[in-house]
Amino acid sequence: MRWTRREVIKAAVVSPILFLQSEGIESVSHAKPASQNMRVAVVQFRSCRDLDSNVARHKEYIKDCSAKGARVILFPECSVTGYFPDVIEKLGKRDLEEAEGKLCKTAAASGVYVIAGIPTFTQAKMFNSAIVISPQGKVIERYHKIQLAGERWAVPGDHMSVFPIDGVSCSIIICHDERYPELVRLPVLAGARVVFYISHESGLEAPEKIEPYRAQIVARAVENSVYVAHANAPWDKTRNEGSHGQSRIISPSGRILVEAGMHDEQVISAELDLKKANGWLALRSLETDFLKSWWEQGVKLVRKVSA
Repeated sequence: MRWTRREVIKAAVVSPILFLQSEGIESVSHAKPASQNMRVAVVQFRSCRDLDSNVARHKEYIKDCSAKGARVILFPECSVTGYFPDVIEKLGKRDLEEAEGKLCKTAAASGVYVIAGIPTFTQAKMFNSAIVISPQGKVIERYHKIQLAGERWAVPGDHMSVFPIDGVSCSIIICHDERYPELVRLPVLAGARVVFYISHESGLEAPEKIEPYRAQIVARAVENSVYVAHANAPWDKTRNEGSHGQSRIISPSGRILVEAGMHDEQVISAELDLKKANGWLALRSLETDFLKSWWEQGVKLVRKVSA
């Protein structure tokens, strides 16, 4: 079926499932209700080298953000352990599982979704992961960073995913993944309308990287017509370590709705109007006849998590 530009926009807004089915692509069954909103809180978290302290402070933020009305609470890459290779390499599977379990209990007690960065073990392999915890305290998705940035302690991830948050199809990437547009485009073609991005980007000792980071993640939002919620670590002036902060929430038009500073640990939040996240620029990829089958094959690689 051949669609005009006007028809693409209308179909993406009114009935994204119908559009994808007409193009031969099976969308996720939990596609976004057209009128739903989502309140997201992004915690620009400064991790320390003590696992128990990090977990305790995660719990405090979860309780506080929940009390202020957040439905989804997002933390940076490796927020639970800190992005410290020497610390991570000494942690065992039991240590990480116990930390994860405490976050799950807090999410359940607060009735919210929690997304946090934590190394995880699968069949003796360690991954740089993001866990998505439901309001029932269950890990509904465990995404592993695909494009590593020199982490010797981790192995590359093995899947992209789309998972439901209150019936809204979402996806996730970690740090260096943002440089690879296909890791967002394919999940969006599979139905994702909100992309969570957790990172521990380069610090202030590499200022030449800051603007490219900014441009890349804004591009991922606007080129796919989806929201992006980004949690990054702040710079620690005392220890001269960390990342450069600037956690942000980006609209499907590419406008930055709210942004944190560089140096402070802080929380930013926004109400996402999901009627504006229709994925239409991603869906237009299917209009190019000689690439259409290529995109369809790529979408089959996206793991679809049921509610």
